[in-house]
Amino acid sequence: MAQWTSAVGAAQLARLLSSQQDRPAGPGTRRPPAYRALADGIRLLVLEGRVPVAARLPAERELALALSVSRTTVAAAYEALRGEGFLESRRGAGSWTAVPAGNPVPARGLEPLPPEALGSMIDLGCAALPAPEPWLTRAVQGALEELPPYAHTHGDYPAGLPALRAMIADRYTQRGIPTMPEQIMVTTGAMGAIDAICHLFGGRGERIAVESPSYANILQLMREAGARLVPVAMAEGLTGWDLDRWRQVLREAAPRIAYVVADFHNPTGALADDDQRRRLVDGARSAGTVLVADETMSELWLDEDVEMPRPVCAFDPAGSTVITVGSASKAFWAGMRIGWVRAAPDVIRSLVAARAYADLGTPVLEQLAVNWLFGTGGWEEAVELRRVQARQNRDELVSAVRRELPGWEFEVPRGGLTLWIRTGGLSGSRLAEAGERVGVRVPSGPRFGVDGAFEGYVRLPFTVGGAVAEEAAVRLAAAARIVETGGTSGGEAPRTFVA
Repeated sequence: MAQWTSAVGAAQLARLLSSQQDRPAGPGTRRPPAYRALADGIRLLVLEGRVPVAARLPAERELALALSVSRTTVAAAYEALRGEGFLESRRGAGSWTAVPAGNPVPARGLEPLPPEALGSMIDLGCAALPAPEPWLTRAVQGALEELPPYAHTHGDYPAGLPALRAMIADRYTQRGIPTMPEQIMVTTGAMGAIDAICHLFGGRGERIAVESPSYANILQLMREAGARLVPVAMAEGLTGWDLDRWRQVLREAAPRIAYVVADFHNPTGALADDDQRRRLVDGARSAGTVLVADETMSELWLDEDVEMPRPVCAFDPAGSTVITVGSASKAFWAGMRIGWVRAAPDVIRSLVAARAYADLGTPVLEQLAVNWLFGTGGWEEAVELRRVQARQNRDELVSAVRRELPGWEFEVPRGGLTLWIRTGGLSGSRLAEAGERVGVRVPSGPRFGVDGAFEGYVRLPFTVGGAVAEEAAVRLAAAARIVETGGTSGGEAPRTFVA
């Protein structure tokens, strides 16, 4: 029986390897032998999850042809990987990727670290803050008081609790977007909402246009659904979308779906203006493309003078083009797995009907807690607390990174939860690997791109501040030194850090 569960072709592996851009060697820096560079490249792809564990690698001759190197070079690289535990082979079955005993299987998304690992590791992988107390506790207590009538039912509400659907509809209406409860479906977080939309509109092989870069977990969700991702580059700086590129993609690729984050884009923090929103909606309508607008960051403006544009759905009064996704996870707490979809009633009915074969519904108690927050004013107070915390974290992290890593380049976003940083020519993948060794977890740029893009970037969230932000920057600087000097093992041991 074969030990591999998937396969990576020679051309695909060559393309992934070519996306790893090394910093030019400085004076006196010795480049590793060709076989060692190849082994390191494959190992990094495995550690980052861009090549799955238990994936069959190409035969030595095939990969040598694809890379224009000798078969001896490939054979030596494979042998080095076997010796390090990153490759297993068996005569007649080929060679497949592995991880050494004791190493965690690489995460393919941005999963948070388990709590027991937080003593020695600073986690900058997950863009989520602790709950804004006392509002979480108050919301749960309020939900418990409202629970008894629902406890006498079966508890399955595929479209969501009627009270919460009406409350969300009213909130859109108050923003100037007339909305009926029939236009709302409550989901298990924004991920649950987008998963349902992709399965309804984006069957296997369908094209989905995505911003480049875009949110890593959504990209992976779409890949798992079998979508063909079509990247569209963002405009320079924090100015939103490049509409010329969007028009070209919508016209030539005719994607079934386009996924965008108009409000404090993840990861760049960009904010699209009214004119960009109007033009993108018009272009999607002309192309017959369903435009999915992710609003999970829309309430996280951090500077007082920010003027928020109108929601994307405001430019689609007929409701035929835009589907809006919202969530409590970023603005309130990631542990509150409540999201929602706003769309035309017929789309909502189709999503609800399809849900019968998925998760049936969203937990009642959490829906009641969010409904309590919306109905009592607790939501606004909790979100304001969240803004204060994120603003302070942003400013302290920016200051620490500028001091410890002056060669790194970024613009400070005026909202959201993330910094998108160009790393001065260093490989983001190698920085992520070195960071694990010195006690800071940071996601590299390629997680947010398609086909290996953004190797020279990392994303830093505003989840730590004060002394923890200072220490995170110190550890990132240590990781950068490891990468600059070509270190492949060892490195500084992480210090236990208690905030």
